[in-house]
Amino acid sequence: MQFYKKTSIGSSSNPLKIIIKVVLVIVVIFGMIVFVGKINFPSPNKLIEKKIPQENLKIVK
Repeated sequence: MQFYKKTSIGSSSNPLKIIIKVVLVIVVIFGMIVFVGKINFPSPNKLIEKKIPQENLKIVK
């Protein structure tokens, strides 16, 4: 039977590392939502009204 020496630290499945990564992703997504919410998008200045002619209206019973 041969012994295997594990030299890589990054491939271990440490639950603390997984939790930290998930929390970091959630914080980044929340930060992006807050940042986009603070942007002041321009709104139209005049009220848009469209007149509908009476001939296009249909009465449904």
